[in-house]
This record gives sequence, C-alpha cells and structure tokens, in this order.
Amino acid sequence: MSKGPQNLHSEPQKEYFPLETLSDLYQGVIFYLCKHLLYIPLLIFQVLSNKSKTGDEQDACINLIPCQDNGAICIQPCSPSFHGETSFVCEDRKWQLLSDACASLDVQSLFQRISQSELLPCSGGHGAGVHLPFGGGGKLGHGKPGDGAKHFGAGNQSCQADFSCIIPDILSSPAIPGNIADIVELLKKISLLLSENVTRGKMQSYSRIANHILNSSIISNWAFVKDRNAGSILLDSVNLFAGKLLLRNESESIQEPFIATKGYSIHRNTSGRSFDFSMEFNSTGNITGNVVIPEEELLRLPRTSKAISVAFPTLGAILETNQLDPAFVNGMVLSVLLPEELQNVLLTFEKLNKLEQVGAQCVGWHSGERRWDPRACRLRAHSVTAVVCVCAHQRRTYRSFSILMAPAAPRSLVLDYITRVGLGLSIFSLVLCLAIEAVVWHHVTKTEITYMRHFCLVNIAASLLVADVLFILAAIVHNTALNYQLCVAATFFLHFFYLALFFWMFTLGLLILYGLLLIFFKITRSVFLAAAFSIGYGCPLVISVLTVAITEPKNGYLRPGACWLNWYETKALLAFVVPALSIIVMNLIVVVVVVVKTGRSSVGEGCKSQDLSSMIRVSKNVALLTPLLGLTWGFGLATIIDSRSLAFHVVFALLNAFQGFFILLFGTLLDRKTREALRMNCLSSRRRWGLEKS
Repeated sequence: MSKGPQNLHSEPQKEYFPLETLSDLYQGVIFYLCKHLLYIPLLIFQVLSNKSKTGDEQDACINLIPCQDNGAICIQPCSPSFHGETSFVCEDRKWQLLSDACASLDVQSLFQRISQSELLPCSGGHGAGVHLPFGGGGKLGHGKPGDGAKHFGAGNQSCQADFSCIIPDILSSPAIPGNIADIVELLKKISLLLSENVTRGKMQSYSRIANHILNSSIISNWAFVKDRNAGSILLDSVNLFAGKLLLRNESESIQEPFIATKGYSIHRNTSGRSFDFSMEFNSTGNITGNVVIPEEELLRLPRTSKAISVAFPTLGAILETNQLDPAFVNGMVLSVLLPEELQNVLLTFEKLNKLEQVGAQCVGWHSGERRWDPRACRLRAHSVTAVVCVCAHQRRTYRSFSILMAPAAPRSLVLDYITRVGLGLSIFSLVLCLAIEAVVWHHVTKTEITYMRHFCLVNIAASLLVADVLFILAAIVHNTALNYQLCVAATFFLHFFYLALFFWMFTLGLLILYGLLLIFFKITRSVFLAAAFSIGYGCPLVISVLTVAITEPKNGYLRPGACWLNWYETKALLAFVVPALSIIVMNLIVVVVVVVKTGRSSVGEGCKSQDLSSMIRVSKNVALLTPLLGLTWGFGLATIIDSRSLAFHVVFALLNAFQGFFILLFGTLLDRKTREALRMNCLSSRRRWGLEKS
C-alpha cells in the first residue's frame, strides 16, 4: 500500500479533489474509483476498531498470511539487529505495510557525542561526569544501557566541534523509514540545543546529515515514516539552524546534492539596484531557483543584515500537499530567512517537470498549520519552464515557498464559468420543478405507480437543491473565516444530502425494475413510503452519523483546506464514494434492463418501421433515465483516461453542473401527463380569471 510520493518526478500519492467547482465534486467520485479500486473494501468508516494482534497473528502479517478483518492493525517487532516496530493494516485480506519504525542507528549516543564536544574541548577522559542537555528517554532513547558511554568513550578523542564525528555513522546507515524518523529527531534536537555559533563546518555537517535522508532514491521510504509531520519538522529544523549561520567575508555557500545553503550580507541600497542570487542543483537535472530582494525592500533596512536561503529539490515530494487542488510540488522548496524589516521577496522557480501551460500556484509553507498556503504569494509570471512569484516573508509564519501544479485537473475559466452558470441554473430549475410538481400533484398521482414515480422525483429534486445550496454555503464558510464547527456542520449536511440524492435515484431505479419485472406483484402506498424513506433518507443518515462519530474524535473528519470529507488520514471520503459508485453501477444495470425490455417489443414483427420506432423508443428512454439515475457521473471516466483534455472536463462539467436543469427537463417538462395537467391548470385559471373579470 503506497501512501506517499514514489519519487521526485511522480504525482503525489496524497490525492484530494477540489471543491472550487461543482464538477470537481462529481469528478472526485470517479477519480477515487480508478485510483483506489483495491482500497474500497478497506475501512469505509475506518473500521469498527483498530485491533492490535500478538503472537501467531503478528507472524502472520510478516508472512503475508491472509487476514480476516479489513482495517485490523498488526504490530510486528523488528528483527534482532533493529529496534522499533512495524505496523501492518489488513487490506483486501492481505497485510499491507502501514508504517515502519525499525531503526539501526543509536542516535542518543550520537547526540551525546556532539553535545559533549559543545561543552568541553575534545580531549579524552573529561566527559564522564558532565550533565548533558538531553536525557536518555524519549524518541532518541533507543540505545541499550551503557551504549552511550561506550560510543562517547570511543569517539571523544577525535570528536570535532563541527559534528563531523557522527557523519560516518549516519552515512553508513540505510535510509530506511525508522532511521529517517530518528535522523529527523536528531536534527531537531541539534537545532534546538546546539545552534549557537553555527560555523561553516557545523552547517556542512548538518547539511550532510539532512542530505542523507533527502536523496531522491529514498524519497519513497518517507511514505512509511510513522510521524506524518516528519517532513515539516525537518524543514523547520533546517530553517532554525541555518538562520544562525555565521557569515565569513559577507557571504557563505554550502552545497550538497539535495540541500544547498547560501548566505549574504545585505545593506541599505540607495543605488537603485536590487539584490539577487540563485540556487542550483545538478543532481536533479540542472534545476535552478532565483531569489530577488527588490530595491524598495532594501531601503527598509536600518543597518547591515544577512539574508540566508536554503533550497531543497526533493523536499516538496515529501511535504503534504493539503490544498484545494490535487496539486503536487513542481519546483524546489526555497526557504528565505530575511530581516523582519523586509516584507516581500521575488522568487523564480524552474519547474521540475516542464509541463504544458497548466495551472500553477505560488504558495508558502505555513509553519504553524503545516500546510501550503496560497495566501503567502501571488503569481507574477508563468511560462512552460518557470514560474515567478511575489511572496510575503513573515518569520513566524512563512519562510519557505514553492509552486503547486495540478496537471490532472486543468483549471480553466471555462470550467469555472460553466460551474457558476450551471449551479445557478440548476437551483432555479429545481425550484421550478418542485413548484410544478406541487401544482400538478393531484392530477399526475392518480395511480399507484405514477404516485411512486413523482414521489421519487420530488425527493431527488429536493435533495439536489439542498445539496447545491449547502455547497455554496460550505464554500462561503471556508473562504471567509474558516470556522471549524460550522465547517463540520456544513460537511455533515452536504454529505447527507448528496448521499440522499444518490439513494433516491437508487429508489427510482428499483421502482423502474418493479414496474418492468414485477407486473403481477402489487405493493401498497404505505409499504412503498416506508421502504422509500428508509432507503432515501435512512441509509444516508446512518452513513453520515457513523462517519462523523468515528472520525471526528480523531480530528479526521474534515479534509485540510476545505469543508469536505477527509481522505488521506481516515478515508472518511469512502463513506461517500462507495455508496455513490455502487448506486451508479446498479442504476446502469437498470438502464440495460430497460433497453432490453423495450427493444424486445418489436422483435418478430418484421417491419422496418417498427424497428425504427423501437430504436427511437430505446434512445428516448436512455436519454430520459441517464440524468434521473445519475449516470452522467460515469462520464468522469473520460477525464481519468485523458486527464489533460480540457474538452473532456468541459463535457463532464456541462453534464453534471446542469443536472438540476436536466431533472426539470426530462423528469417534468417532457412528461406527457405533467404537460397535460399544466395545460388544464392554465385553462382553468384563465376561466376563473375571465369569470371574475366579467
């Protein structure tokens, strides 16, 4: 089971579909069917419980013996040469790797060695009784008793104040997930406790340690690091340490294959020139980034200061892309550490993948919320090879920047326009549909079957109407000031009413099958109403309540960045995707049955006109049933097959954003009995008006 980025140039493994347009919501259903078909049986509601297994069952997850309960968790001890544990999750009756905390490094002893070198000159035999700033417990405390003293005693003779004494141990260790997590914690401790007087030698050693776990060849191992925030912790630690770098001769440059640091002394400039420098990497195909401090910003400086930039060509593939778009980082991550007086900086990012002219977004890493934030930057220029951003530098909030791109979901003004127009027209059409049904209700529900049909139609229209209105409200709640409680409430009702829409379409499909196949079996109106309400509203209510009850206590109900169901952490989105897709498949079967039954009516009559009439009848039935049974959602498959085709996205948006209009057209206006009832109502109204006038 892959949960993280596979390599530097791959799309992110963390998929989110946006809620900027209504068609994005529809496309998400098809998207998750294709991308996670094997994952659908797993944890619709994050399983009934996360079970831990011991003994023979722990051996089973190593030996990949089929498991029984999807979503069960198996904890497996590491082999004797490692410390820690490995977690597996039961998926499709197989144990799949969830997280790997097995580590071979004794990072506590490594930290003790460099801590001691900070406190005392490097001479043998003086460190035994010195109090260390880091105790034996916690994350780094994996070593056996006595190991720290053994390592310290052996290495103290040659230990340098630039941390170089621990480099061989770090570089000789495999960059497995457990070691990655421990090295991240080691770097964090160094930044917090040993960041005074950061010389060039210290920064070089620090960079070599970080470079070991940023190598593009091991990026996929980050997917199984237990702490999902490890990438963010690493970024904050490097920024903190690099910010204390001492500059020699007013500049400093430290280059590693996957991390580079540059520092410059900057002055108040009255010559009308800006200050700029570039960051370059050959290890990832000559990727460059450029930092420009505009002349008007330099005028803000009251004294000589320093500007430090740290560049990461691979870190973007590690950091979570909690964005409204299913975007991935397509440039290096640039950290810019500037004086507080400077407010804006101009950044140029060369694209890692030279994609076509698709949507690009300049973003800053929000250090508090640990997410990419588009509010930190604005787009200045965009070409096939590079993106220019103007970013607001705030030391406490935004210090790291990059670009996000989403080639799988091209943003277009056409799509946005279709969504806005379609949503408005759909809401108007649904209100009109309900008004017409109210006017003609007594005329069109004289038989049991017509009553049932119109009852389903009314509830389909009502559910979609409420869902569309809630969609707008959810966007308003998110875009203004994200209120968590309001967002939870909006997501709950949005989930409920979209599910109700699907379940009422499913009820209509069952009703069609009943009318075609069970001719001699009659059900009473009361039985139908009880069954219809149980399916149409009962099932969505149970699913919605269970979803929020199971995921919200873990803060896993909402997707970061939008008022919608979470996918990556808790798989809450499956509570919408699985029922919706199942109903689409069932209703597709209903349409096939209708086509077969309608097509057989003229078989054996031997008349071409009858054949033509049958084809017309079949085509008409398919056209009528497709929007009413939600089959337009199936057209999203085309956007998956060719995700960059704007034409497919436009067709898909047209079919689904205008769903309310199609329900009015095919469900109400094209119904012969409804039109007759409307005409009779109009005639009777004219007569009454004429009598009153006379």
